[in-house]
This record gives sequence, C-alpha cells and structure tokens, in this order.
Amino acid sequence: MSATPREHTRTYHLGKLATELEQRGLTALLRAHPPALRISHPDTHMLAETVDCVPLSEGWFYRWSWGEIVGLTDDPALAADRIVRVLAARQ
Repeated sequence: MSATPREHTRTYHLGKLATELEQRGLTALLRAHPPALRISHPDTHMLAETVDCVPLSEGWFYRWSWGEIVGLTDDPALAADRIVRVLAARQ
C-alpha cells in the first residue's frame, strides 16, 4: 500500500517539527500510519504526547492528540516551543 499525497504532506510537515523538537532536547518518533509524532523527553519516556498534522481551510496545522491545534505548519519552531512548554508543565 503506497502513501497518498496527503500522507506525504503530513510526513513532510511532521519531519520539520521533529527536527525542531530534537533541537530542543525532546525525542520525536514518526509513526507511519496514520502519520503522527510520538514526542517525549528522553529522561521521562512515560510522559509522552502524540501530535499529528491536519489540513484546515486556513492551511496545514499541527494538532494535539485531543484535537486542539498546536500551530501552523508554516512555523514549526513556534509549534515546537508550544509543545516544549506543555510537556514541561506536566512534569
């Protein structure tokens, strides 16, 4: 089964976010079907979150597992900063 263009777009955006998260000291593992990132702090693997990527009328957005929008895929650095803050608040 080959990936659809939409899955390729999701994977592309999630890859950009993964790079930003890893630069901030987090671990980001890409799940293939459906494309999503499993994000955790290397020292506290029990504390993890999943972020996916969805197209909305205003563009592509990163989205938390509970459905809330993290941010636009046009700014993966800003989205990564928000994810870091949320995970830090849960420690």
